[in-house]
Amino acid sequence: MGGMELRTHALEVLRLCDARDKAQAAQHMLTQARHYRIAPHQRPAVAQGVVLPGHPQRPLLRHHTEVARRSPATLHGRVVLMHAIAHIEFNAINLALDAIWRFDDMPPAFYLDWLQVAAEEGKHFALINDWLHAQNHAYGDFPAHQGLWSMCEKTADDVVARMALVPRTLEARGLDATPQIQHKLRHVGTADALAAVAILDTILTEEIGHVAIGNHWYRWLCVQRGLEPIAHYATLTQRYQAPRPKPPLNTDARTAAGFTEEELQWLHMEPEPAAPPQPIIEVGLHSETTP
Repeated sequence: MGGMELRTHALEVLRLCDARDKAQAAQHMLTQARHYRIAPHQRPAVAQGVVLPGHPQRPLLRHHTEVARRSPATLHGRVVLMHAIAHIEFNAINLALDAIWRFDDMPPAFYLDWLQVAAEEGKHFALINDWLHAQNHAYGDFPAHQGLWSMCEKTADDVVARMALVPRTLEARGLDATPQIQHKLRHVGTADALAAVAILDTILTEEIGHVAIGNHWYRWLCVQRGLEPIAHYATLTQRYQAPRPKPPLNTDARTAAGFTEEELQWLHMEPEPAAPPQPIIEVGLHSETTP
């Protein structure tokens, strides 16, 4: 692999369909980071008809309103819950690889940061998939929805919007939700539930770092483009109809991830009436052609 170009290899892994193979490949890429060349001005071409991202035939993908939720009080409910988190982690591998492949003219550190994210998301997926196997299940056994990836599609043409609305918005919601999930699992107290709590501890710790990477690059881009971060973030949330976080916010985790006091105050504010969404050009990721 010596001398391989990082963005080209990220695209190859992004195209993989088998979830376990993709998770393992993302982790392996990080171990080879020092051997990569980076071509920030040359997005690798994608042949017409290639589907991005690669994904397995299962799980079946449905609208989020059609995906059942179950109480973690039962083993079946815990399996459904952890399967949903596994799907989030699988999509998070894809979004990190997509950021490496898609966005031109960023500093080398940007691509290496997202390589770290891809590898850690791959580790998270593997941990949960192993837990599912211990309960005689596997990723793909239950339907899932594409809420996270849908925002990746919407922001495909704007690196500022991607940094604002995926890591520091959608992924940051996990910082708020994870402690609540862990509390419910601890209350159950079974061996499988406590094993899930331990996995979520690892995920929460590392997701703080992922959100911090999103915060860092969002602010860097705002400086480069003369944008006021909070005002522009408010504009982007309306333009792309991004969800606001639901209280309670995990302010400790969000502070550790780099949110300022002013940003946290804004997030706690009641949203203003929504303005009509501005037209956006959605660049679909399911049938890419050569840029």
